[in-house]
Amino acid sequence: MILGIPVYEGVDVLDVMGPFELLNWAGFDVQIAAVKAGPIKCRGGAIIVAPLEFRDAPQYGALWVPGGDPNELSRMMYGPDQTYIDFITGQAGKAHYVCSVCEGALLLAQAGLLDGYTATTHWAFVPCLTERYPQVTVAQDNPRYCWDRNRLTGGGISSGLDESLALIERVFGTAKAQSVQQTTQYYPRPPVQSEIPLATSCPVPLKPPPIR
Repeated sequence: MILGIPVYEGVDVLDVMGPFELLNWAGFDVQIAAVKAGPIKCRGGAIIVAPLEFRDAPQYGALWVPGGDPNELSRMMYGPDQTYIDFITGQAGKAHYVCSVCEGALLLAQAGLLDGYTATTHWAFVPCLTERYPQVTVAQDNPRYCWDRNRLTGGGISSGLDESLALIERVFGTAKAQSVQQTTQYYPRPPVQSEIPLATSCPVPLKPPPIR
C-alpha cells in the first residue's frame, strides 16, 4: 500500500520522520510529497527532502497529514493559496485510510474531511476544533490516537508513533505491528511524568500572517 505524507514549510519533523520509520519497517511504500519537490524546512530548522510534487503523486492508499507551525497552518487553511487543502481533499476521496497527527487534524477539518467524525489533536489545539469546526466531535481525555471508521487521528507530535502502530495493526495485523515494535524497540518509559494542560484558545491565526 502506498502511504503519502504531504509536507510543507514549517512541518513538525517528528510528525513525518517518526511515522516514516515505523511505517516503512512495516512494508508501506511511504512517499513524501510537497507542492514543489526538493528541500523542505521543518519547524526548528531541520531539512527533509520531498522527492515528489503534488501534481506527480499517485493515488495513495493511506494519507498521512502532519502538523506544524501555526502560522503556516493558517496560510494553508485560510490563505488564498488552497493547493494543500485541495490536494488532501482529492487524495482522501479514494484513500482507504485518512490519517493525521498533531495539528494535521486541523487541515483535515478545514478540508471537511472530519465532518461527522470523532477526532483528536494536540492538546493545545483542541480549542481550534471545538470553536471552529463544530461538525467534528472531539475525543475526550486527549487519547494518543482515535479511530473512527477509516479516519485515524493522533494527539501531539510523539503520538504519531503509537498511531503508526495502530495503522500497521489495522492493515497488516497484530503480529506485524509487534514485529515493528520490536525492531524499533518502541517501549516508551519517559523519565518524567506530568499532566496534560487544558487549552483555552486556538493558536492558529484566522488571518494568515505575511509570508517572510
